[in-house]
Amino acid sequence: MHDTEYEQPAKPSKTRRKRDVEALQELGSELLDFSEEVLQQLDLPEKLLDAVLAARKIQSYGARRRQLQYIGKLMRDTDPAPIHAVIAARGHQQETHTQAFHLLEALRDALVLQGDSALGEVLEHFPLADRQHLRKLARQARREHDKHQPPKASRRLFRYLRELQEASAS
Repeated sequence: MHDTEYEQPAKPSKTRRKRDVEALQELGSELLDFSEEVLQQLDLPEKLLDAVLAARKIQSYGARRRQLQYIGKLMRDTDPAPIHAVIAARGHQQETHTQAFHLLEALRDALVLQGDSALGEVLEHFPLADRQHLRKLARQARREHDKHQPPKASRRLFRYLRELQEASAS
């Protein structure tokens, strides 16, 4: 004896459908952060692209919320996979930049606080660095740090490290 009621695929519950619609609306709202160039590359339908561009200009909370609901409705007919991929790539790029920035800060702080003993670590990361210039900047930054002066030399040291990082990346 088979119960045919259980064999048919059940249609999603109302809660599930609402969650799906809200997820599409949220994805649509993330499109507002992208530049026009990126939006053009996504090959969005013209109506959706126009709705996203219009939503950027809306200042009123209620009107903006309604526009986002409209974007969510238009998103139902669009494949969300490319949009998810662009958002993931953007997040990865931002995370990579943050890690690189923290590395430079750590190297700068090590040079200022530890002096020449940290020079080897910096040269390990940037073998093309000018050793004498690094030592000079580090000494100036350490002097400023000890005298509680504004970190002018420390900023120059950071800029030099960032230049080295950009040169090694290209």
